[in-house]
Amino acid sequence: MTVRPLSRRGFLLAAGGVVAGTAGTCVDAFTWAPARIRLDRFDVAVPGLSPDLEGLTIAHLSDLHLHDGLHAPARRSLELMAELAPDLTVITGDVVEHPDQLPEASGWLEGCRGRLATVVTFGNWEHQSGVTPMMLAQAASRGGASLLLNESLRVERGRGRLTIVGLDDPRAGLPDPERAIRNVSEGDPVLWAFHAPGYADVLNTRPLPRPFLALAGHTHGGQIRPPLLPAITPPASGRFVAGWYRDSFAPLYVSRGLGTSGIRARFRCPPEIGVFTLRRA
Repeated sequence: MTVRPLSRRGFLLAAGGVVAGTAGTCVDAFTWAPARIRLDRFDVAVPGLSPDLEGLTIAHLSDLHLHDGLHAPARRSLELMAELAPDLTVITGDVVEHPDQLPEASGWLEGCRGRLATVVTFGNWEHQSGVTPMMLAQAASRGGASLLLNESLRVERGRGRLTIVGLDDPRAGLPDPERAIRNVSEGDPVLWAFHAPGYADVLNTRPLPRPFLALAGHTHGGQIRPPLLPAITPPASGRFVAGWYRDSFAPLYVSRGLGTSGIRARFRCPPEIGVFTLRRA
């Protein structure tokens, strides 16, 4: 008899069945848990940071997965972002699961705007559902955001300058880091953003300038995490699950994301918004 490895979707279905075995746990996992968003805050030391950028805040959001209007996690994230009022907002892909959700995405992006800039990168769901670069760029623009598709954006506050580099999705797209950094000025602190974190180890093999921070999503942190079982993550996650990884091409933070995929539930894996405050090293 041939034993086939369990796919991520199969694992989520099986894990969902385990969770459903307890009525209270099941209700929480499918109702309140997906909207119980955590704010995870970190200070990031940046060598050579301008005094004018001291204390600058960056909000990182990922994997919203709009599929039927503004769901509970989307509405809750808008409330939290209104309170945070970050300087920069970085959104690393999988905002929508279908082109029909782009109007809702524009409204959500507007509510998540950073005071200086808001940037969005492609995720695999945008590519696989038929969202084109022009469609996503227009939706982002309507929400006051910029799509970074192998491109960079410079942000200024006072005399301080910071550059954000955004890559195409490594799983379903064509990331081109060399093209993305062609307009980056030497000496500027640089932050990289891309969807699937497994690409970080590919970047580690290339002669590229090292950023002070890299942000990714895609994994959902495993989304449904029964005790004693390892996290099952989608293809292109590589060895990464969630949180900090400091042994790749840059300090990398992998978000657990906001939404859900496959099964609309979370268990022992709360959604998050990462908040990063820059400090002079």
